[in-house]
Amino acid sequence: MDIFKRISEHRTEKDSLSWTGTFAEYIELLRTNPGLARTAHSRVYDMIASQGINDQSGHKSYSFFNQEIFGLDRSIEKLVEEYFHSAARRLDVRKRILLLMGPVSGGKSTIVTMLKRGLEQFAKTDLGAVYAIKGCPMHEEPLHLIPLELRPEIERELGVKIEGSLCPSCQMRLKTEYNGCIEDVLVERVFISEEGRVGIGTFSPSDPKSQDIADLTGSIDFSTITEFGSESDPRAYRFDGELNKANRGIMEFQEMLKCDEKFLWNLLSLTQEGNFKAGRFALISADELIIAHTNETEYKSFISNKKNEALQSRMIVMPIPYNLRVTDEEKIYAKLISQSDMSHIHIAPHALRDAAIFSILTRLKETKKQGMDLVKKMRMYDGEIVEGYKEADLKEMQNEFQEEGMSGIDPRYVINRISSALIRQDLQCINALDVLRALKDGLDQHPSITKDERERYLNFISVARKEYDDIAKKEVQKAFVYSFEESARTIFDNYLDNIEAYCNWGKIKDPLTGEEMDPDERLMRSIEEQIGISENAKKAFREEILIRISSYSRKGRKFDYSSHERLREAIEKKLFADLKDIVKITTSSKTPDEKQLKKINDVTKQLIDEHGYCPVCANELLRYVGSLLNR
Repeated sequence: MDIFKRISEHRTEKDSLSWTGTFAEYIELLRTNPGLARTAHSRVYDMIASQGINDQSGHKSYSFFNQEIFGLDRSIEKLVEEYFHSAARRLDVRKRILLLMGPVSGGKSTIVTMLKRGLEQFAKTDLGAVYAIKGCPMHEEPLHLIPLELRPEIERELGVKIEGSLCPSCQMRLKTEYNGCIEDVLVERVFISEEGRVGIGTFSPSDPKSQDIADLTGSIDFSTITEFGSESDPRAYRFDGELNKANRGIMEFQEMLKCDEKFLWNLLSLTQEGNFKAGRFALISADELIIAHTNETEYKSFISNKKNEALQSRMIVMPIPYNLRVTDEEKIYAKLISQSDMSHIHIAPHALRDAAIFSILTRLKETKKQGMDLVKKMRMYDGEIVEGYKEADLKEMQNEFQEEGMSGIDPRYVINRISSALIRQDLQCINALDVLRALKDGLDQHPSITKDERERYLNFISVARKEYDDIAKKEVQKAFVYSFEESARTIFDNYLDNIEAYCNWGKIKDPLTGEEMDPDERLMRSIEEQIGISENAKKAFREEILIRISSYSRKGRKFDYSSHERLREAIEKKLFADLKDIVKITTSSKTPDEKQLKKINDVTKQLIDEHGYCPVCANELLRYVGSLLNR
C-alpha cells in the first residue's frame, strides 16, 4: 500500500464531509431530516442501535458492544434499555447522571471508552451528523437562535423540539457580527472528537487544593480585561471547561465520587435543568450525557453521607459486575493477549479456559438449590446442560444474589499472571498447567486477599486442575479413537443390531456360525454405562435411538456414528476403556518400539491437525495423560 496515497485519500474523505451554510440553509436541512436536531442522549442511543440489535430468547444483544465486552449481556441490556433508550425518548431519566458502579477491571472504563469512540465515528456518518453555530466555543445547536416566543410554532412546523438558550458568546456575536439577523448566522458541520475537545469532555479528580472549578466551567482571560473592560464580557472569558466542550455529546467523570464536593455541586442544576453556572453570566445551557464510574466501596461511602442526598437522587446507578461465563472470560484473555507482542508464543488449547474456570469460581456464590455445587452452577451459567436441572433453575440462581459477580478475582490479575508465564525465556508454548502454576504462585504476592481467601482460591485452582485432567484425557481419547475409527464403527454397528433385536423381541445372527442368539445384554450395558444410563432407563434410551434412526430414514438421511451425541460419547468412552492399556503403554514408554512410535505419531498429528495443538504441547499432553493413567 502507498502510505501517503492512503493518507491523502483519508484527508479527501474528511474534507468531503465538511459543510458550511447559513442558518436559513440549516433549516432546509432540518425540513428533510428533523433527526439532525436530536439530543445528546438520542445521539448515543441511535449510535448503538445503528450497529444492530438482536432479540434472542427475550434478551437483547447489541452488536456495538459485542467485539469488546464479553459476558455482560444482562447488564448491557439494562444499561441500554433502562437508560439510553428511555433518555432518548426524552423521559426523565435523561436528567440523571449515569453512574457505572462495579469492581475493579470489570469493564466500566471500557464501556465509556467505547461510547466515546463510537460517537466520534457516528458523527462522520450521514445518520450521526452534528451541526453547530460556526465559531461557538460550545458547538451549540443552531436552533437556539430562535426566540423563545416563536419556538412552539416552529417546533410544530419542523417536527423538532427546541431546548436551551444561546451561550453568552453567541448572544454577543449575534448582536455585533450579524446585527440580530439570525438567518445569516453561519452554521457548520462539526465532528465529535475527544482529542479536538468537541462534544466529549473528561474530568479526572486530582489534588482538591490545586484543582480549580475552572477545569469544569471555563475561566476568565485576564489578559483581555483591560481591552473589554469587564469580567462579564463574553470576550474576556474562556469557554474551555470540560462542561463547555462536552456540549452535544458525552461528559465523563472518572472516579466521580473521589471528586471534591465543589465540583459535584455544578451537576445539580446541569442534570435537572440542563444548565450550569460559569463566571459572571446567567445560567449556560448544555446538552450532554453525564456518565461516571466508580467502585463499590466509594459508592457505599458516598451514599452513607447524608449531605450527598440531593446528588444521589439525580443518579441512576448501573451495576457492572464481573463476567460469570467461562466461555466469555476466555474471550477476554484472548483479546488482551492478542493486543500484545507475544502472539508468536503458542497458547495450548484449554490453557485460557482453565484460567477462566478459576476466575469464575472465585466470583460465584454458593446457591441454596439442593444438589447444586459451584462447578455445576458454573456449567449452567456457561450454557451447558446439567442433568436434573432446567432453564427455570438457571434463572432462579441468576436472581438469587444481587451482588453476585461484584467480588472475586479480576481479569487484570489473571492476565498479569498469564503474562508472567508468557514472558519466560526460550518459550515456544504455554499450556494449562503453566497457567495454573502461575496463578498459584501469584496468590502469594496478591496484596488484598486474606489467608482464608487464599485457601479458598487454592482449592479453586485444584478444581480447575481436575477439570483440565478430564479434558486432557478426553482430548487424547478422541485422538486415539480417531486412529481406531474402524473399531469404533464396528462397536457402533454391533450396538445398533443388538438394540434393534432387543426392542423388537427378536434374535441376532452370529456372523461366523449363522446361529440365532439373544441380544448381547452385556455388550449393550458396557456401552450404556459409560454415560450413566441406569438399568431402569436402558429401555427408554434404546427406544430413543431406534426412533432417531426411523426419523433419519424417513428424511432420506443416513444415521451414522456421529448422529447421536450421547451414543457417540458412550462408544468413544467404551473404546477408550478397552484401549486404556494401549494408551498407557504408548504414552508412558521411554523407549517406544516402532509400532508404538507410529501410534504416537498418528495421535500427535491428529492433535495438531484437528485440535489446535503444536508439536510441543501435543507431546506434553501425551506425556501428562500417560502419567495420569499410570497413577
